[in-house]
Amino acid sequence: MMVVMETRRMCPQCRAFITTRDRICPYCTEVVAPPAVERRDDGVRVLGGLIPHVRFNTSMILLINIGLFLATVMFSSRAGNSQALWNIDIGTLRDFGAKWNAALAAGQWWRLVTAGFLHGGLLHIAMNSWVLFELGAQVEEMYGSSRMLVIYFAATVAGFYLSALRSASISVGASAGLMGFMGAMIAYGMMSRSSIGAEIRSMYVRWVVIILAMGLVAQLRTDNWAHVGGLTAGFVIGYIAGTPQPFKRAKEFAWRMAAWAAILLTGVSFLKMFLWLATRARIMEG
Repeated sequence: MMVVMETRRMCPQCRAFITTRDRICPYCTEVVAPPAVERRDDGVRVLGGLIPHVRFNTSMILLINIGLFLATVMFSSRAGNSQALWNIDIGTLRDFGAKWNAALAAGQWWRLVTAGFLHGGLLHIAMNSWVLFELGAQVEEMYGSSRMLVIYFAATVAGFYLSALRSASISVGASAGLMGFMGAMIAYGMMSRSSIGAEIRSMYVRWVVIILAMGLVAQLRTDNWAHVGGLTAGFVIGYIAGTPQPFKRAKEFAWRMAAWAAILLTGVSFLKMFLWLATRARIMEG
């Protein structure tokens, strides 16, 4: 049986149909990147294309979030919390690297990173995972994997840093990074001169307004300062970075190095978290 490969794709600027061979859109004359499956920088699709919507970095962040959630549920249960699946206790979240102002003041900067991978309960992680599944793939497709990682890392750090400055509450969640993705998509909509760009901008502005408005309801216990910080960082980086430009190799190399720096700092943050957790365990046993 003969397999016919799809040769059409959309121009990311004007959304006209072009071919996979086009490097300059014949309609809007903008330079376009190679298709995602051809870009080294853009990760790989998972499960052999069985779930084509999900991309590599998005999948990895989801797996880390789920793994840490299961670990915190287990620790919280062992601490005597019978409702750990729905509501992890504050002590466990603190030990696993939540944003905690007293610890940040003592030099535990790594909490600005680790807090973004923790969640307070099943509903919390389910909602953030759903948004990450949808939005993360879009940002990774639009901006490429390197820029996507930088946006997520910077938005997480900026979000929890602003939260630490403005709020004394212990805070966790991926929503700072997700708001960074929304900021980046708004920036993309502003940069694009097409009607699709205007629609993207309008859609995500509406979502931002809804999320921030919901955060004003005290019962929801959301960290609006982290949301604002993440949104701002994502918008600024998205606007500065722009979409991948494969013919500007120096610029793309710089973004790859920035992404590796973000990965390294994230790894160091988790290492410090595990060392802190091990120290706490020894103190408790002693």
